[in-house]
Amino acid sequence: MAVAEQNPDADASRTVPQAPAARKPASTREVMYRHSVAVRVTHWLNLLFLILLLMSGLRIFNYHPALYWGNYGYRGVPSVFSIRAVEDAESGDPIGMTTLAGHIFITTGVLGVSFDDDGMPVAGAFPNWLTLPGGPGLGLARDWHFAMAWLFVLNGAVYLLFGLLSGHFRHDLVPAASELRPRHVLKDIWNHIRLHRPRGEAARRYNVLQKIAYMIVVFVLLPVMVLSGLTMSPAVTAALPFLFDLFGGRQSARTIHFIAANLIVLFVVVHVVMVLVAGVLNTMRSMITGRYAIRPEVGQ
Repeated sequence: MAVAEQNPDADASRTVPQAPAARKPASTREVMYRHSVAVRVTHWLNLLFLILLLMSGLRIFNYHPALYWGNYGYRGVPSVFSIRAVEDAESGDPIGMTTLAGHIFITTGVLGVSFDDDGMPVAGAFPNWLTLPGGPGLGLARDWHFAMAWLFVLNGAVYLLFGLLSGHFRHDLVPAASELRPRHVLKDIWNHIRLHRPRGEAARRYNVLQKIAYMIVVFVLLPVMVLSGLTMSPAVTAALPFLFDLFGGRQSARTIHFIAANLIVLFVVVHVVMVLVAGVLNTMRSMITGRYAIRPEVGQ
């Protein structure tokens, strides 16, 4: 009986391993809609009003560059902070001197004494180029400051209403319980120290340090700055005398107002640095058009 000849290639073909499937290419960037129109508009208006508030506030401060703590005034009471120009005993040139809690610092060229375009010294707590309005007159500076303050409050009220009604605060700014765990917070701090840019899912939302910072600014620093500013107005305190008790007097309110304003400036500086680290074009585009590009996770 004839035996059918077997084809060796037939069985061999069954044992040949299949070539691995081609690896999927790395995911391309995803563009998400990150900031609503209300957030973007109020953000840029806040920036404008804060700049004008700061510059006009510094002009007002230059008329009496000292801060006190007390309930009745500053006559005969030592200041807790002051900036002044004193004459050098040897050369006769003015020297900028800043005093904080009894400690004296020479700050010529920055605070107390600045220099004009011709290199001549100009006495003044803050340089003229940093203040508004440019002309003399305390009344005009106050008018600028209060006008910007009311515009700032109105814009802030719009932002608060939108944040509450739309759920923006609840969804985007309030940290989850898991985010407040020490291990998570420390990891986020380490990422900031390394200037690590978030990718993938982490880039879709604010990190816990951003959320905490925004919550403190929106719900603590800004209200303190507004209320302490109102405490310096005799007309307001006549109608709302409890503000004196809240801030410990008009001079204490002025000091708290100055501290809150400087903390907000510090926040803005850190915010700008983080924008530079995260990518200027992408971050600025998200605050102008609302669209933010998410880079894929490494290895995807």
